[in-house]
Amino acid sequence: MDSGLAGLIAAETVLSHSDGAQGILWVRGHTLTELVAGFGYEGAVGLLWEGFAGGGLEREAIRVRLGAARQAAFAKRGEWLDRAAPHTIVEGVRLALAHLPDAAEPATILATLPVAIAALLRQRQGEAPLAPDPGLTTAADLLRMVHGQPVEPAMAEALDTYWTALIDNGLNTSAFTARVIASSRASLACAALGAYCAFTGPLHGGAPGPTLDLLDEAEASGDVGAWAERKLRSGDRLMGFGHRVFKGGDPRALILRDALRRLGDRLGPGAGRLTFAAEVERAVADAFARAKPGRPALQPNVEINAALLLDAVGLPRDAFMPVFAVARCAGWLAHAMEQQREGRLVRPSSAYIGPRPGNG
Repeated sequence: MDSGLAGLIAAETVLSHSDGAQGILWVRGHTLTELVAGFGYEGAVGLLWEGFAGGGLEREAIRVRLGAARQAAFAKRGEWLDRAAPHTIVEGVRLALAHLPDAAEPATILATLPVAIAALLRQRQGEAPLAPDPGLTTAADLLRMVHGQPVEPAMAEALDTYWTALIDNGLNTSAFTARVIASSRASLACAALGAYCAFTGPLHGGAPGPTLDLLDEAEASGDVGAWAERKLRSGDRLMGFGHRVFKGGDPRALILRDALRRLGDRLGPGAGRLTFAAEVERAVADAFARAKPGRPALQPNVEINAALLLDAVGLPRDAFMPVFAVARCAGWLAHAMEQQREGRLVRPSSAYIGPRPGNG
């Protein structure tokens, strides 16, 4: 038995397929390249929800539906925003989701995330939250609400690419959580909230922010090679390296690196950080090869490029996890709806290893 359930098939799904050995990830029969080029975030949402959330799931129809849902979510911000003021952005978004009624539709649940993120960041800056613009894509509108003005199309496109590439990844921890909750016939709102809570952990969705901290630490060391050697010798976890599934390299990292390159000059100081991240990747790979000869190389995962991209579009690192959740929430809802259709309660067994009566 593997306590982390590695290799155990716990669901049949039409949503996504990941193969770590081959370094592939498909979403409903499409490669990530096809998904980014042909669907974008709103199109990918519609693709995942197809067959589960009624009709009208084409890319433009989803954009309109999510735009209207953002307006509705903004109108209800008074129910949670003041209460969230003393808390972190991560906790504030959790409060916003917790205020959703059980009858909330998928679009309403998903649209709550960008509205909450932007309102909380504006509130922290002492500014009034900006109302959504339903005519924009989700990515363009989130950045507009955060920055107080429309952003360059290239920035919105980069965020859209990020969300599209990370929208679903098989039966990951948060998606499994959503399915377990939905299997009890609890509401989609409950499933999304539970999945979000699972997502906040640093071993799952909470990784992008600490990845920038790691790059800062490496830069401050003055000697990246020696720093990498020390980190590996001490057994410290290297945020941004290694993946439970994609041990040979993460295909999403390549998509995000291309998105960063397309930003080009707009990266400004971030362009140097992208170059430095590549230097850190080489140093870690070299140090790992020396420390553990014969072992497969320690590959960078999606988090380094994800963190650099979110930083480049002007989002603070303590908001990285909730912004990541805007992508994954579409997948959580799809998994929950698929599980509801399955109709079977998820109820695994455990192996008791405690004391037996009469032996104490």
